[in-house]
Amino acid sequence: MSKFKNKKTNKNQGIHTIFGQHSVKAAIQNEKREQIELIISKNHFNLAKKYESKVKKITILPQNEFTKRFGNENTTQGIVLKTKDYSRPNLEEFVKIESKKSKSVILILDQVTDPQNIGSIMRSCALFDCAGIIIGKNNSPELTSSLYKSASGAAEIVNYIRVTNIRRSISFLKKNNYWIYGFNSSKNANSKLNFSEKSVLVFGSEGKGIRELVKKECDEIVQINIKNNLKFDIDSLNVSNATSIALYQFYSS
Repeated sequence: MSKFKNKKTNKNQGIHTIFGQHSVKAAIQNEKREQIELIISKNHFNLAKKYESKVKKITILPQNEFTKRFGNENTTQGIVLKTKDYSRPNLEEFVKIESKKSKSVILILDQVTDPQNIGSIMRSCALFDCAGIIIGKNNSPELTSSLYKSASGAAEIVNYIRVTNIRRSISFLKKNNYWIYGFNSSKNANSKLNFSEKSVLVFGSEGKGIRELVKKECDEIVQINIKNNLKFDIDSLNVSNATSIALYQFYSS
């Protein structure tokens, strides 16, 4: 019996609200989704023609009504999609899919909670062939409207796997021949990044970094070479920038 049985494929078919032109376009192109309603500001009525063959119900609202319901167009870009969520793989299912690849990289985000950062990280994953992000269930956001917007379409192709226990998940990945790299700025961290063909890259929250209990599970502690700016106290990378650099280095190796 699977030890991850409490995280079987998510059957929750709840309704998600997605806004922003890139995010909505990606969601409509995702054939796994069932679209409910596309709501468009009258200022962008031309978008109705673009999607009329894919969404049965399209509502065009006067500008003032659209703003009243969904807020400033700077955020929504005048388009909102109501859509059903779809079944996503759990960790075991995802690793089984990844086992067919000769090279595989997975991200673990330990207590990274900012949807803007996670969305940005998803975009990097989509560009550098990383198909999955693992994040703790108790200290991470769900797929919200703001996260979808930040991901700019990447949430449709990058698996977002929320697990109960990150340490247990790392143990499972090790048993499936993954080498676990914990990214940390400590003096003892290795600055030479020579990745395994199957790699898990672990990043912690800004400021706190990876928790000690998670760090102990890593096979190797590494760091990205940077030049600290002591004059202005600039001595670290934003977590989304750090993951982009690490993924690029894996992708290029």
